[in-house]
Amino acid sequence: MKSKLIVFILLTATLSLSAQWKPAGDRLKTRWASQIDVNNVLPEYPRPIMERSQWQNLNGLWNYAILPVGKQTPTTFDGKILVPFAVESSLSGVQKRLGGENELWYQREFTVPSNWKNNRVLLHFGAVDWKADVWVNDIKVGQHTGGYTPFSFDVTPALKSGANKLVVKVWDGTDQGYQPRGKQVNNPHGIWYTPVSGIWQTVWLEPVPEKYIENMKITPDIDKNTITVEVSTNQASASDKIEVKVMDGSRVVAVGQSINNQPVEVSMPANPRLWSPDDPFLYNLEVTVLNDKVKSYAAMRKYSTKRDDKGIVRLQLNNKDLFQFGPLDQGWWPDGLYTAPTDEALKYDVVKTKDFGFNMIRKHVKVEPARWYMHCDQLGMIVWQDMPSGDRSPEWQMREYFTGVERLRSPESEANYRKEWKEIIDYLYSYPSIAVWVPFNEAWGQFKTQEIVEWTKQHDPSRLVNPASGGNHYHTGDMLDLHHYPQPEMFLYDGQRATVLGEYGGIGWANKEHLWEPDRNWGYVQFNSSNEVTNEYIKYAEQLKQMIRQGFSAAVYTQTTDVEVEVNGLMTYDRAVVKIDESRVRKVNQEICNILTD
Repeated sequence: MKSKLIVFILLTATLSLSAQWKPAGDRLKTRWASQIDVNNVLPEYPRPIMERSQWQNLNGLWNYAILPVGKQTPTTFDGKILVPFAVESSLSGVQKRLGGENELWYQREFTVPSNWKNNRVLLHFGAVDWKADVWVNDIKVGQHTGGYTPFSFDVTPALKSGANKLVVKVWDGTDQGYQPRGKQVNNPHGIWYTPVSGIWQTVWLEPVPEKYIENMKITPDIDKNTITVEVSTNQASASDKIEVKVMDGSRVVAVGQSINNQPVEVSMPANPRLWSPDDPFLYNLEVTVLNDKVKSYAAMRKYSTKRDDKGIVRLQLNNKDLFQFGPLDQGWWPDGLYTAPTDEALKYDVVKTKDFGFNMIRKHVKVEPARWYMHCDQLGMIVWQDMPSGDRSPEWQMREYFTGVERLRSPESEANYRKEWKEIIDYLYSYPSIAVWVPFNEAWGQFKTQEIVEWTKQHDPSRLVNPASGGNHYHTGDMLDLHHYPQPEMFLYDGQRATVLGEYGGIGWANKEHLWEPDRNWGYVQFNSSNEVTNEYIKYAEQLKQMIRQGFSAAVYTQTTDVEVEVNGLMTYDRAVVKIDESRVRKVNQEICNILTD
């Protein structure tokens, strides 16, 4: 009888929580929205490149309040918000605008498991847009600015037995200031979308020993046949021994060790298996420092450029020419905005991109949760990673090398750009799929281009740098990137760098059953059926083939999905309809991807 009572109480509590949440509004939803469990929201481990065995997910229903800037901690709340969905999103259950004149307050309680008592406890945030202040039990534990990168605090001294109170305050001006924001604006229209404010990635707790691994940088070198692992700990000591095991599945194939805070250089066995879109093989890693052990993974792969026998500078993967071809991927969701409803949904876009025959994705002015990059690593999808744009723009001279005057940012704006760009590169450094860093898109917020590109190249010599995709062009970095809509066109060529088509396409079709707004839709060109869209896509693809022979070394098609009122996606915004003939598109895409290797 007692067990039945416990089950009844738990069931009642679950139903009570569910009753406090439902998606807000009546706009377009994905099929994954109905699969959300408020008691188990995004339950997957959030940092796959550095995994420990224990953690506690803090996603779920939190109290929230929206108050004018400068008000004290609220004593009453406006209701419940589903974390980690932005307050403007349907899946938050709130769908309210924040605005720069207000602050968003979050509050919840948590209990630290009793078996963590001999450990430090870290509080992690996947991403919070834009400025976050955090308290545990009314003790200020930290502050962070930047909407795209993870951050954490050691909250051990603030904890107590039993229930602990967690409070987060967020301010986000969106496009009112200089902050990197990507496509977010306070007045959405055309290619500009709904603001995203507050917590939009997983919040979680993690127990660690007194001395623990804070970060790792994993660098493969196929020419030297090594994997180098740089490990940083919270308390660096010369006597600490770092050990790295490299495994093929569960079989150890190589081991390396170091002391005196030196990187661990692991010599790999002869003829290691190389990572590629056709064979995305990953080695498992196990990294140990004293009592701390983390699991990770790595790929043996190399990104570079080289002049071919016709004198054209080509992009290379593993010292072989490869035409990199993929869609512009915005990473927006009609119900979750920046946040996919489930991990299955997050993975779906990568799977479909692979199904369409592409080998690359350009992640456009947004940074994704870590698991998205893991999916790209596992599925074999090369990634070009944009810096989210911000501030204001100079004049734009896209069809010639720049002869104008670069925009001067304020010292605060410049310092913030550099801080956030460095944090993004450091956050994503060890994910093998990332091939190219893109500091600027078009001329959006473009400044000190040569200096920023040179710094990026110095900070990460293992990857290529695309200075400004379709922006103001300078003789710097690894490629010249042109944008042209709708059809491909080569109007500039650089004989010293790779010449790439960073955006083209934008073939639109407003599928009436799957629109964000029924009467305000656009694409660069508009058609009325899947067959028409597919025919136009293939026409452009055949044109592109000729331009590859003339000198293009990569291309990016706009775009993966419709986004808000943009209807130029290969899929509808809700991912319910593939808008092209998949088999015909896959065939021509594979021909393009293999054009330099056949």
